[in-house]
Amino acid sequence: MAISDEKYVLLTTFRRNGDAVATPVWIVGLPNGAAGFSTEVDSGKVKRIRNNPAVTLQPCGLRGSVRPGAPVVKATAEVLVGADAHEVGVAINRKYRVATALLAVGGLIHKLLRRVEAPDCAVRLHFD
Repeated sequence: MAISDEKYVLLTTFRRNGDAVATPVWIVGLPNGAAGFSTEVDSGKVKRIRNNPAVTLQPCGLRGSVRPGAPVVKATAEVLVGADAHEVGVAINRKYRVATALLAVGGLIHKLLRRVEAPDCAVRLHFD
């Protein structure tokens, strides 16, 4: 099974000082063997990826618990903003239809409270 077939993966990004930061994310397969996930443009993982695009992924549970013996997959991450993030967003909505519908309600409330609407953001993963 490919890492993009998993429901959740533990994404590990790296700070400038080399410290690893692990975050569970949804993942989808994309054309040409790539994968992706959506995120907020001002999230810590986006800042870390912009500084160092080398990441690792491992299958995990909802809260990030890694399964025993889970393989570590290395990838190079690319931040996509605005229209470039659309393909990933569509794939996420297709794979996680019920969950994204529930999150859309929260997203509307978030937009009402935010003064400036943030652009769509996603990350494309290219596997080593």
